[in-house]
Amino acid sequence: MTGVTELFVAATILTGMLALISIWAPRRLLVKGLALSVAVLFIPVAYASFVNLLSRPKPVSLEWWLAEAREATVLGSSLREDDGIYLWLQLPDVSEPRSYVLPWDREIAEQLQKAEREAAETQGGLKMRMPFEPSLDDREPKFYALPQPAPPQKEEPAPGPQLYQAPGGRDA
Repeated sequence: MTGVTELFVAATILTGMLALISIWAPRRLLVKGLALSVAVLFIPVAYASFVNLLSRPKPVSLEWWLAEAREATVLGSSLREDDGIYLWLQLPDVSEPRSYVLPWDREIAEQLQKAEREAAETQGGLKMRMPFEPSLDDREPKFYALPQPAPPQKEEPAPGPQLYQAPGGRDA
């Protein structure tokens, strides 16, 4: 669920309440009609803006609902120098990945590229520490590669020695 429907319904209800207040206000009929028409025109604009925002990355500084996330899995990234660091993140306890943009920072971009190379070498994943906290602590990198996954467990051999049986049923 994207939440667009719920936000649109809330915006429509609030707009309706404002329109009712303006109709009840002791104003001239022209002012009341203007207020009602502005409220009616606001509804499609609100819907179009909500739908348009679905395809845009959210600045990490505006994330308040999931701001306490300790880490996130980086599914993809794109760097635009002097513009931003665009990330596709999978957050814990959130079913769908989300798109975010970090403000441009050369050191963070270098950390991301280094961690991406390490993750590709080890065929592991890529994680991000404290994705929504603007930390000035540069002791730990913001991005890090997960260690190489453990190989699958080997099957235990059958107990006891295996004996060769020659074709025809005779022991050799």
